[in-house]
Amino acid sequence: MSVPIRQQIDVGLYILQQKLKGNKKYPLVLMLEPLFRCNLACAGCGKIDYPDEILNQRMSVQECLDAVDECGAPVVSIPGGEPLLHKEIDQIVKGLIAKKKYVTLCTNALLMEKKMHLFEPSPYFNFSVHLDGDVQDHDRSVCQDGVYVKAEAAIKAALAKGFRVNINCTLFNNAVPERMADFFDHMMDIGLNAITVSPGYAYERAPDQEHFLTRETTKNIFRDIFRMGKEREAQGKAKWRFGQSALFMDFLAGNQTYECTPWGLPTRNIFGWQRPCYLLGEGYAKTYKQLMEETEWEKYGTGKYEKCANCMVHCGYEPTAAEDAFKNPLKLLKLALGGIKTEGSMAKDIDLSKQRPADYVFSKHVQEALDVIHADKLRKAVEPKQSETVEAAE
Repeated sequence: MSVPIRQQIDVGLYILQQKLKGNKKYPLVLMLEPLFRCNLACAGCGKIDYPDEILNQRMSVQECLDAVDECGAPVVSIPGGEPLLHKEIDQIVKGLIAKKKYVTLCTNALLMEKKMHLFEPSPYFNFSVHLDGDVQDHDRSVCQDGVYVKAEAAIKAALAKGFRVNINCTLFNNAVPERMADFFDHMMDIGLNAITVSPGYAYERAPDQEHFLTRETTKNIFRDIFRMGKEREAQGKAKWRFGQSALFMDFLAGNQTYECTPWGLPTRNIFGWQRPCYLLGEGYAKTYKQLMEETEWEKYGTGKYEKCANCMVHCGYEPTAAEDAFKNPLKLLKLALGGIKTEGSMAKDIDLSKQRPADYVFSKHVQEALDVIHADKLRKAVEPKQSETVEAAE
C-alpha cells in the first residue's frame, strides 16, 4: 500500500481514539463536493445531469471548512464535478491543510497544468487524476478524444514539481485485464505514487447502463489483474503501488465477505449532507449530526437494498476493510506475507433474496433545491424594491 507512513500513523491514532471513546460509527474520509459542474460528460457518470441552476451552485470556502469541522474526519477527498472549476478551490485546499487534514483533490486533469501554480507540494496534499486505462480505454470512458494525453502530461508535470500524484481508475465490464496490467506497469514507469482502483457503480442516472459490473464479474476481473501483477513482478517489473488497504483489495478479489460502512465516507455537497452515501442521494440532512442520528442505516447496503446489490466500491467498503484490519491485525499480516489469492474458491457472498426494491427519489430532492434557488432569487429581486419604497416614504 502506497499511503505515506505519516498519514497511516495519524489515521491509525484517529481510529484508536474513536475506539477508546466507544464510537461505533465514525467517519474516516469526508467526501466534499463543492460543485457538480464538470468540463467532461462521461457516459458512466451520475453527477452531471442536473439542471443548469443546480450545476451553477458552489459551496463557499467557509461552508467547506465548516463541513470539515462538523465531521472531524482526518482525510478529505474533493471530487465533483470538476473541482478545479471552482474559483476558490485553492483557498479551500489551503484551509483544509491548515487544519492538518490529508487532502486529495480529484480531477480529470484538463485544467491541472493551468492551475497547478495555485497549490504547493505538501505531505497533506495530493492530486488524484481520473484515468480509467490507456489512451483508448480512457478516452472511450470519458467520451472525448485527447483527454488521456493531457492527463498524463499533467501527471508528469506535477510529479516534476514535487507533488504527490495518484490516479483513480474505475473499471467497467469491458475492461481487458491484460490492457489494465500494461497500463499499471506504465503508471509505475512514469513514477506515479499510487493507484486507486474500484469497480464502477451503477448510477441510476448514468447515460450508459450497459457496462457496469456485477459482483461476480468484479471478482473475476480483479483476480485476473492481480494475478498478472504477481507474474510481472516475478519477471522483474515494478510492483504496482496501490493507495488502498490490502484487505479491500482482497475483498475485490472475492476473498472477504464484507458489508458496507456508508457512514465511513460521509458526503457534503451543495444540497447538504447526503443520505446514505456518496453513491446514493436519497435525501439530505442539514447537519452532520442529523445525518448520523436520523439516517436509517439499516435499510442500505448489499443484501438490504436493490440499488446496492452489485456495489463493491471503495467509498462503501474501504472503511469496512480498515475496521477489519484494526480488529484482526494477524489477518492483515498473513495477507501481506502471502499476497492476494487469485485462484480457488471465493468467500461466500451476501444473500440478495431479502433486499427491498429500489426507491427512485432523485427528482424530489432536485425539485426541492430548485424551489429554494428560485425563492432566493425572488427574495433578492424584491429586497431592492422594498428598500426604494422605504426611502421614498422617508
